[in-house]
Amino acid sequence: MVYDFHTHTFLSDGVLSPGELIRRAIVNGYKAIAVTDHVGLGDQERILEILVRACEIASRELDIVAIPGVELTHVPQHMIGEAAKQAKSLGAQIVLVHGETIKEPVEEGTNESALNSPDVDVLAHPGFLTTEQARLATEKGIYLEISARNGHSLTNGHVVRIAKQAGSLLIVNSDAHGPDDLLTDSLAVEIAQGAGLISQDIPQVLAQNPHKLLGRIGR
Repeated sequence: MVYDFHTHTFLSDGVLSPGELIRRAIVNGYKAIAVTDHVGLGDQERILEILVRACEIASRELDIVAIPGVELTHVPQHMIGEAAKQAKSLGAQIVLVHGETIKEPVEEGTNESALNSPDVDVLAHPGFLTTEQARLATEKGIYLEISARNGHSLTNGHVVRIAKQAGSLLIVNSDAHGPDDLLTDSLAVEIAQGAGLISQDIPQVLAQNPHKLLGRIGR
């Protein structure tokens, strides 16, 4: 079974509708998917109105847990807490923050601001995460992402090493923007192995941590 908490549709920069994304995920063996389009502060209401409805229908009619969410992207770091709180009030069941990936010019301080927000669940592709940030993630119970996405995945090994030292929760996500980006069981294992996880750690990251996250968000 596949669990994936970071995907995008044509409501931001993906290519599929929410319905088609979810259907293709089911074919790939997904048990749960979070649809987390890019948002800032000004467009959350429009996007979440669609995602909440689409995920409600999919969860009711199909054999999958479909979770409406957002990825706060290039939000001024001092406004991340406000944006995350707003997203939850509008129906987002999961909030990701677009972390300080080396692939994009993310504002310095974004990782720390995300980790200090009680409404953030996952710090996506956090780049050169510091030891202090990983410890904060552990303290707050925020998940750190191992990314399957090209470019963002370049620092997966660093993230795993620092997170393991700090005892942080890790999770593998696809950051899918199209059908070919979706995970399979075998690809998720390969992403985990490629990031430096040893075999005894993989069930924790691919199964137990997703179950904990589903419990955290009430699903």
